[in-house]
Amino acid sequence: MFLSRQGRPEAPGGLALSGPVTVPGDPAGAWLEGERRAAAVYAPGGYHWLPAEGQEVLVLKAGACGEKRCAVGVPQDAEELELQPGEVAVAAGKAVLRLKPDGTVEITGRLRVNGAAVGPELAAGEGV
Repeated sequence: MFLSRQGRPEAPGGLALSGPVTVPGDPAGAWLEGERRAAAVYAPGGYHWLPAEGQEVLVLKAGACGEKRCAVGVPQDAEELELQPGEVAVAAGKAVLRLKPDGTVEITGRLRVNGAAVGPELAAGEGV
């Protein structure tokens, strides 16, 4: 045992686990090695995200003994969105915002700016 680890028990089950969300929102609950609740939700700077029930999340154990749980993200599927190297996409349901390395911004879905629709209106029941 290393001296730096003496007197500090390791967190059971590892420091990072993944499992489905059982309590959506922030704080969230997830099924890891049993149900764990009160996991603070973290996202990259500028992003705001609330995990949905059933969505798989990565939960890190923080604190000296792993007593603080933090939901930090979900598995990504870059192939589903057909991302190119250097491209960033933010998706929620059928709405997708793509930022491309060449400076192009693509928006899929209805676009509203300050509550006003921008672009062609979709027929009733059509699209997103």
